[in-house]
Amino acid sequence: MTYHAAGVDIQAGDDLVEQIKPVALRTRREEVLAGIGGFGALFELSKKYREPVLVSSTDGVGTKLKLASSLQRHDTIGQDLVAMSVNDILVQGAEPLFFLDYFACGKLNVATAAKVIEGIAHGCELSGCALIGGETAEMPGMYPEGEYDLAGFAVGAVEKSRLISGDKIKPGDLVLGLASSGAHSNGYSLIRKIIKRVQPDINTNFYGQNFSDVIMAPTRIYAKSLLGLQQELTVKGMAHITGGGISGNLPRILPGGLYARINLHNWPQPPIFQWIQQQGEISDEEMRRVFNCGIGMAVIVAAADADQAQASLEASGETVWRIGQIIGDKLGLPPRVEYL
Repeated sequence: MTYHAAGVDIQAGDDLVEQIKPVALRTRREEVLAGIGGFGALFELSKKYREPVLVSSTDGVGTKLKLASSLQRHDTIGQDLVAMSVNDILVQGAEPLFFLDYFACGKLNVATAAKVIEGIAHGCELSGCALIGGETAEMPGMYPEGEYDLAGFAVGAVEKSRLISGDKIKPGDLVLGLASSGAHSNGYSLIRKIIKRVQPDINTNFYGQNFSDVIMAPTRIYAKSLLGLQQELTVKGMAHITGGGISGNLPRILPGGLYARINLHNWPQPPIFQWIQQQGEISDEEMRRVFNCGIGMAVIVAAADADQAQASLEASGETVWRIGQIIGDKLGLPPRVEYL
């Protein structure tokens, strides 16, 4: 018997590594001492930090992978993977430094895996971080043919004195909402159920775009715009709006004694969320609890800085709305979101 006969193709794995190397090279930073191919990747922390704090996050992309497999859309799911971890470390003020991925499958298809990792590299380029290493696991019997799983791990650094924790947020501060690019990587178990029931034509025109492009739009990465904003003014708090929506994520950064009053009329509901709500017959409350509903990142600044912050973010390519305000809580309730 051989390993190949048992379902594991070592040569295919080696071939994939060779394809990955030039892709990873595009994302290289000067701090990278050794990357793809070794037993461990080496990264020298820049001496520009006096008191560096490392910030790390790990995540996957959920059941959006099932939709990617059924639609044979493997080129953008890697950006989703990077975004889910990178956006999480950005909200604490950290600069993304490097990223590692884990790709697991039942049988390795080198062409498919290469597309996925090309997307991961593109996400790293958008984030300014290095794709420094990863793992490809071929595990016969663990996954159905043609399907795979992904996990990612990002590390960033921030000067200790510039950590963003939300502790400086106070009543009167304003909440800016940065547009999402769609559902990002949350709520896809529900989206897939709706698609299965409705059976839409995935190639149909949807507000000027192909429907499959809209439903599979990769998660927006806010690295360059948020890092640039922090060079211009004091950002008091940021929240990555993922599963749980605004109401589940914004309170995570609010100090006790405060709540966020969010005006739902201050930004337009993107068409894809209107379609999801109509076709799934979903209540407003459930939509806000599951999806980002058009806001991928919330940024809290002093009211006096709001004009400058909005101008900076828009100059970096973001679509920005003033979606709410921080209010002092006289009731003594836990931090929360109230909607207008």
